[in-house]
Amino acid sequence: MSTLRLEDLKQYSDTLRTRHGEALRVRFVEPRDTEELQHYFRSLSTRSRYNRFFGAISELPQGLLHEFLQIGERERFTVVATMMVDGFETIVAEARYALHAETATLEFGLSVADPWQGHGIATVLMKNLECRAAALGADHMFGDTLRSNAAMISVARKSDFAFVNHPDDWKLVRFDKEISVAPKDIPCASWRLVALSRQADSPSASA
Repeated sequence: MSTLRLEDLKQYSDTLRTRHGEALRVRFVEPRDTEELQHYFRSLSTRSRYNRFFGAISELPQGLLHEFLQIGERERFTVVATMMVDGFETIVAEARYALHAETATLEFGLSVADPWQGHGIATVLMKNLECRAAALGADHMFGDTLRSNAAMISVARKSDFAFVNHPDDWKLVRFDKEISVAPKDIPCASWRLVALSRQADSPSASA
């Protein structure tokens, strides 16, 4: 993780494209996003919030909102996907992920605003998370979702994730994917640089 310069988060932004060609900016959340992030979760449908948090909430509780805004604390990160809507940068999706260094795995969860579902945003966001997982040295990435969340299960299946039973909750299903891309082959430019820098700093690189 020492290869991430958290004092300059903007260098880790990526510009992606939706299924319809719209520009989608993926970046780390910033303190200035506090109100917009809370508005984003409030505007999700009841079903979308339930699918995201596996429970009924109307907004992020203050403690959880604080956690979402902390970048790098306990190897946890939040990213927002934004688009220009009526001249304003608008959050249309979010993802939170955590690196478990002891098992070389990256755990993640995400949501997409209801009006933007069906635009392929979840798919490209998951691809971006694969870049981040590879850059941070993860061998696998995984997420959990409700068995009733057909949309998320479909996205994970199309993204070549394998499905296994959740170890603790029968209502959930876990999807997992092996990450085997070499640093030089990571398709996201900013995360390819992170991976190459991490590789150069590793003890074996000097051999």
